Amino acid sequence: MNEFLPEGMKQTVPASKGSLSGISSIKDAINQETIFESRVLLCDKEHALHIDLGIMKGIIPRNEGAVGIEDGSVRDIALISRVGKPVCFVITALKKNENGNFYAVLSRKRAQEKCMREYIDLLSPGDIIDVKVSHIESFGVFCDIGAGISALMPIDCISVSRIPHPSARFFVGQQIKAIVKSKDEKGRITLTHKELLGTWEENASLFSVGETVPGIVRSVENYGIFVELTPNLAGLAEFNPEVTEGEYAAVYIKNIIPERMKIKLVIVDHGGEKPLSFNEKYFYEGEHISEFKYSPECCERISETIF
Repeated sequence: MNEFLPEGMKQTVPASKGSLSGISSIKDAINQETIFESRVLLCDKEHALHIDLGIMKGIIPRNEGAVGIEDGSVRDIALISRVGKPVCFVITALKKNENGNFYAVLSRKRAQEKCMREYIDLLSPGDIIDVKVSHIESFGVFCDIGAGISALMPIDCISVSRIPHPSARFFVGQQIKAIVKSKDEKGRITLTHKELLGTWEENASLFSVGETVPGIVRSVENYGIFVELTPNLAGLAEFNPEVTEGEYAAVYIKNIIPERMKIKLVIVDHGGEKPLSFNEKYFYEGEHISEFKYSPECCERISETIF
């Protein structure tokens, strides 16, 4: 199992499973630089994070709260916003407070550095990894790719079907798969997702001419209306001035044309409630992908991704 999962995907209370049962187990964890995870109880006025380890308290000093805090490249809001949420950390020392009670000194920064050194730095374009949506912007989603380290997935990499905003597809905290699209000279990773959602033919095979199926209106143009049938497949219906973007619609499949990558639709009804079923699945579940060809072989227009 990958040791460097996104925060919230490991065990959330280390002591609950006997990982930390006494002073000796804590000393072993210090020596082995074991990565644990637990929820932040509070962020004090010095912006240190307080953790309950079960057998004692743990404190992550401000400068150990994340890579980049000390040099100012990461703002303190990154620490404050972790209250009530799980964070990963390693135990670096045992100390006694003014009452003579032991407490553990923790470092999230050291856990992140270990994650980068032993996992993220070894990733290559085409690798498929577990990620967790941590923040959503209009231009894309930021995902935790391990130990609270973020990578951007641009909006045009989310799906083939165009969406008005990433929140139309994802929500904060959602656990998904993603592909490493690229790495820059500083080792920063860009993610993509659409290549996991199937080719045009794979998605079109889910439908047949003559069926009436649910869809989402994604774009209204003067020449027609694009209706999303799955995240990687949309069809075109005739223009209707009463139809608006974002509506759910029932559409009749008039024709499927692989040579042109086109599906002709007729809008039967629109503006109703969210459909009970909507096709959304991963077609590829391996650990690495070298190339992805979305377009059918019979189609002159080629749409592909080379990693």
